[in-house]
Amino acid sequence: MDDNIENRLTELREVMRRERLDAFIFPSTDPHCGEYVPDHWKCREWVSGFGGSAGTAVVTLDAAALWTDSRYFIAAEEALRGTGYVLMRERVDGTPGVAEWIARKLAVSGGTAAGIDGMAAPAAMVDALAAELRSRGGITLRTNFDALAPVWTSRPPLPRGVVEIYPESLAGETAVSKLSRLRAALRADHACGMLMSSLDDIAWTLNLRGTDVHCNPVFVAYLLMEGDRTTLFVDQAKLSPEVSAYLASVGVGVAPYADVARALRAYGEYSLLMDPAATCHTLFNAVRGVEVVGLPSPVAAMKAVKTGAEIEGFRRAMLRDGVAMVRFLRWLRPAVEAGGQTEMSAAARLEALRAGQQLYRGPSFDTISAYADHGAIVHYEPTPATDAPLRPEGLLLVDSGAQYLDGTTDITRTIALGPLTDEQRRVYTLVLKAHIALERAVFPDGASGTQIDAIAREPLWREGLNYLHGTGHGVGSYLNVHEGPHQIRMEWKPAPLRAGMTVTDEPGIYLAGRFGVRTENTLLIVPHAETECGRFLAFEPLTLCPIDREPIVVEMLTAGEREWLDGYHATVYERLSPLLTADECSWLARACAPL
Repeated sequence: MDDNIENRLTELREVMRRERLDAFIFPSTDPHCGEYVPDHWKCREWVSGFGGSAGTAVVTLDAAALWTDSRYFIAAEEALRGTGYVLMRERVDGTPGVAEWIARKLAVSGGTAAGIDGMAAPAAMVDALAAELRSRGGITLRTNFDALAPVWTSRPPLPRGVVEIYPESLAGETAVSKLSRLRAALRADHACGMLMSSLDDIAWTLNLRGTDVHCNPVFVAYLLMEGDRTTLFVDQAKLSPEVSAYLASVGVGVAPYADVARALRAYGEYSLLMDPAATCHTLFNAVRGVEVVGLPSPVAAMKAVKTGAEIEGFRRAMLRDGVAMVRFLRWLRPAVEAGGQTEMSAAARLEALRAGQQLYRGPSFDTISAYADHGAIVHYEPTPATDAPLRPEGLLLVDSGAQYLDGTTDITRTIALGPLTDEQRRVYTLVLKAHIALERAVFPDGASGTQIDAIAREPLWREGLNYLHGTGHGVGSYLNVHEGPHQIRMEWKPAPLRAGMTVTDEPGIYLAGRFGVRTENTLLIVPHAETECGRFLAFEPLTLCPIDREPIVVEMLTAGEREWLDGYHATVYERLSPLLTADECSWLARACAPL
């Protein structure tokens, strides 16, 4: 058993016994209910050793289990080996839910009390768990205790990165205008105010950015909007005199970060909007004598539709990112043939090429550089222990992105490093057909991502293939690379698709122990036509980078698919070639040649 995790579990269980808790639940979230969390709140990772972005760990006095989704099945199995944890594969027949598993364990031990840190879990999640645990044998759920506080002695402090003003020329709208639009939206929802917990919502609303979360230019804070005032709860050491003066100029007051619960208890308006899925349980229940409007924040839908300035920023960022990608792809295969390259060295080379571009601020997520069978691990990230040497054969899957001051990028290319098997070529071509099917889609204004998800999957379903992750997600404008509320996925997501939204197109196939293939572009939703049946929308690819033609089984593509790919490659060459050297242009011309 992993001695480190074993010692942590031993110390945790001593705390649980003192507190008379029979189980403790560690979700992946933090007080801001975000997908990406600062190190200070990575409790689930610390107690289990599993570092994926999604998962829930549960520890009882004599057992431990971790739930995660299909993206992480292989990675979690490796991470949990020797820790004493049992892997629970979500959405797989026979896998019990968290509450069901706890109830089974406590029925044997005679326990009656479970715990979860109410400051680090969404109210909706906690309420659902509490109700189910109560129904499964009267188990109570305590929410006022951080079980790791007594034992995580080396816990990282709260982040204290500086806050910076995001230029209006890039945002395309002032903070004053955004706050005014938000107040109108709150009135429509019959709310006098709103607590904003999501860090990217706060950054977008105030036209500010930060460095508190890895790969995401946000800062730790809360924003409380009341009838006639707005207050930012933040560590004031993060604010320069310039930022403080800016906040005052847009009518936003400042208070200490830790004072948000006190301010909620003192809230004097009639009603307050808080999203139970995006507000932690403790703060959601801090208000008294106030009507809580439990609806999604209006910010997400506003933020998802980009301004003209943001769209132009995306286009500029994609040009620079495309240049870096072309230089990487041109370098890659000769470097592999020369020998000495690994998954990590390839990822480092790509990051260095991006860092040489203007307005580069860092990666938008940790690069997935997955060779051969590692490509079948959906969210694989190479480490010194797993770093595979690259050989001049097989497929390398590279999923990467960058944060530029004027836009965020997200792209996946699967590249042939040499000879391929017939199976690899066939799967690669099927994934390409799926990708092209969505890129070519036309759909009614207001359709949801779920309603068009099958367009991408149909070519794969015909061959008995499928993938369990989403097909697409929104992308922020120098913000989080994963942005909602819209998504393209099989699970029901009712958020409507509108012109001006960004979304990715990233179907894939993953064959465990063999290889994986994924092809991804970031797209812009644009108007297509208006008929007697209404408005119709389509996609414009923002990503500018060749799709490897070598693995394609051309005979498997229809005339329309070949026409789309040739047209896309013509656009890539036209837009990138003026930014490249003569030798680079020659390489790009070959990479973008018609099929």
